[in-house]
Amino acid sequence: MTLSKIKESTHPLIEYIERLEAGGDLLPDSPENMVEVVGILKSYGIVLDAYSRNLIYIADHQFLVLFPFFKYFNGEFSFQKLFRHWFHDRINFEYAEYCMKAMFWHGGGGLDEYVDSPEFQKLAEAAIQAKLKFNPVILGLNKLFPDFLLEQVRQLAYYSALGQFWRIMSDMFISLSDGYDAGEITSISQVVNHILNGLVADAATPITYSVKIGDKVYDILPKEAGLTFLADTAVPYVEAVFFRGTPFPGTISYNAQAHQIPEFQQQFSYGALYADPLPTGAAGIPPTLLMQDMRHYLPDYLHEVYRNSCRGEDDLRVQICQSFQKSMFCVTTAAIKGLAPHPLDTKEPEQQQANRAYLENWLDRFVTSRLSEVNKPTERSCQLFVTPVDK
Repeated sequence: MTLSKIKESTHPLIEYIERLEAGGDLLPDSPENMVEVVGILKSYGIVLDAYSRNLIYIADHQFLVLFPFFKYFNGEFSFQKLFRHWFHDRINFEYAEYCMKAMFWHGGGGLDEYVDSPEFQKLAEAAIQAKLKFNPVILGLNKLFPDFLLEQVRQLAYYSALGQFWRIMSDMFISLSDGYDAGEITSISQVVNHILNGLVADAATPITYSVKIGDKVYDILPKEAGLTFLADTAVPYVEAVFFRGTPFPGTISYNAQAHQIPEFQQQFSYGALYADPLPTGAAGIPPTLLMQDMRHYLPDYLHEVYRNSCRGEDDLRVQICQSFQKSMFCVTTAAIKGLAPHPLDTKEPEQQQANRAYLENWLDRFVTSRLSEVNKPTERSCQLFVTPVDK
């Protein structure tokens, strides 16, 4: 039985479903797409390395520090770094926290379940008592509001978990760039396969978290909890950051009577796959911080593409966002293929039908995304339209 014999689909994005079933990817292969995707992922990998280190530093060394004024300094404070911080000549770690809070709020996966479990509460309470045993005021406040400090520990668990997730993804993207530079990766399909193989290789990597207080180490996310990279951080991250996200302040009203924000979380569509590059390039929009960070680490071959565009570097952050969205559709393609119920090239009729239903569920969420836009050829040249002068 061939794919053509599967029950005909009326899905509006059937073109992409059939492309995936035929072994293709959500982003078409082209020299321009290769340059953009690999180049932006190299820059992203460098930025994720910094984000990862800071999130893990905060989780490990700012544990229950209620006013962590210097949390972005990674324990290396100096007045020179402080001035750079004030003038924003630095990595914008605020974006890393934005992603962490999106994951924390949207939840999903085993991590979300575990931080609400009695086991977690018992471990967290032991660490709270050890950390604040000489602070009767805060401990008294904790008795009045029992969830106050517990919620802080839950959040710190997400700091650490996201930091560990990004550590793996950073290494994956840097090795992708190295393969491209060596001439070993030459197509979008190879990019997707590289990411897919990385996700599979690290799928069972444990996600653990412990904090040292005094001379004793306190487990917060013990290995016995069984939390792993793919199921408990990667999948919830895709859901929270790629798809749902959070409404960008200043672009939409938070007033409930205005009805500009969906009533239910599952209806949110503010993630990276939906974001309009123009608002994203504006001040006050959280992803602009990421674009600002990535522009510092663009490889020369990608930076040259942007310089030679119609507006040059005047809209650099917008161009970076467009390339970044292309790369995220490649990462999403790898996730779709890796989580499919059966190999997408199966010849078994029942498996083909199950895959078709699976893909339709995924593509339902792409109807209002930027998928169609990233599949259009990028127009970078300027065309001057001159109105003829009447003779």
